[in-house]
Amino acid sequence: MSICELTAHALHEKLKAREITAQELTEAVYERIAEVEPDVKGYLTLTKDSALEQACRADTGFQNGEEMPPLAGIPIAIKDVICTRGVRTTCGSKILENFVPPYDATVMTKLHKQGVVMIGKTNMDEFAMGSSTENSAYQITHNPWNLDTIPGGSSGGSAAVVSADTAICSLGSDTGGSIRQPAALCGVVGMKPTYGRVSRYGLVAFASSLDQIGPFTKDITDCALVLNAICGSDALDATSVDVPVPDFTQSLINDVKGLKIGVPKEYFTPALDPEIADSVSAAIAVLEGLGATVEEVSLPHTEYAIATYYIIAPAEASANLARYDGVRYGYRNANPGDLISMYKKTRSEGFGEEVKRRIMLGTFALSAGYQDAYYKKAQKVRTLIKSDFDAAFEKVDVIATPTSPTPAFKIGERTADPLQMYLSDVMTTPASHAGLPGISVPCGLVKSGLPVGLQLLGAPFAEENVLRVAYTFEQNTEHHRQKPHIQTNGVG
Repeated sequence: MSICELTAHALHEKLKAREITAQELTEAVYERIAEVEPDVKGYLTLTKDSALEQACRADTGFQNGEEMPPLAGIPIAIKDVICTRGVRTTCGSKILENFVPPYDATVMTKLHKQGVVMIGKTNMDEFAMGSSTENSAYQITHNPWNLDTIPGGSSGGSAAVVSADTAICSLGSDTGGSIRQPAALCGVVGMKPTYGRVSRYGLVAFASSLDQIGPFTKDITDCALVLNAICGSDALDATSVDVPVPDFTQSLINDVKGLKIGVPKEYFTPALDPEIADSVSAAIAVLEGLGATVEEVSLPHTEYAIATYYIIAPAEASANLARYDGVRYGYRNANPGDLISMYKKTRSEGFGEEVKRRIMLGTFALSAGYQDAYYKKAQKVRTLIKSDFDAAFEKVDVIATPTSPTPAFKIGERTADPLQMYLSDVMTTPASHAGLPGISVPCGLVKSGLPVGLQLLGAPFAEENVLRVAYTFEQNTEHHRQKPHIQTNGVG
């Protein structure tokens, strides 16, 4: 087994024992990148020089016998929507093609304190708007399990690089499912913490009431380690919540006896791929066999979640993306003419089609005479969706659902049908509306060999329950050990 395939916690033990060095590990990751990245296309920017410097600093600590943090020397990839001081941050958009942030996001400050090795910035749907990573202005990322299929989105690059072993773990962002859905499609662990659990300072905004940063990892233990590193309140983010951050590794208990797992009937409809339904039902049966109590719950407003999301998120995006006007930073048309022409030309040329579609949807939903009919009503429905979850969590500890209604689909299959693309997030948007913690864990493969994800949701700030159930499932199954066999054949 290559060291690139190992988990962060296994590598930490090897680094501590001086069996390997962080520099050797980093070099091995870059060798793996050279081997498969031309086909996977998970990265937009690589930072090898600074990565080797970071690895050298970690090695010095290990060699001096210092008590090193669990993520010290571990190669990690960062979604290109998270600001990294001195390193280009494009958000997958032409309009920020040459933007180099003068500061680090809070999560980056926290990771640097851990002594991580940043390998590079990962590809994504432009401004996190998409479910397939086909909306990047730069390239399409391919799913390592089948290079003809999408990796999910918008954090498709972050999911693909962990799946392909070109990073040990990564960070993504989740607005309506952008961590959980690609994690499911790429066969890795992906977690969206409770809204407010992780600082959004330095996360380039898409929809500010929904966006949240979270990890992609190879197993649940690594997920807990990354959460330990990035969670916590932050004076720089008014939406971060000042609640105690537990040691999430203490939640890794291989036991679900006494826990109640709710299964919402609204998620198991005829539209759900039968093979997905079978894998998820089998996973829930495993948990029941291990001592959990399983009962049906109802989340009656689930059917309105997608429609609600595609009013609220574009409306907030319309406001957030108004700053990209060609005046202060980012792309500007070379022949702007007067001010209004400069705005029009810069935004027309700088934004991709999906971003422009959502800006127009959001601007319409906020316009005079329509705001009450659309945006205000959507916020009321969002409250109903949250109330459904609140009622369910009075009865159960965790809710189990499929993460995605289908396995990964072919590249180009849905690009001409935005509605079908939007329905890729039908299983993940409800929890985003309610700000809940949610994780996707591998739970099987369909006949074509593509991965299936089990989504586990918890009450607000109940990440510990989610991690406990996820860990128990992982420890009693082998799904997380299955790896893609990448055919390096020059695809794309």
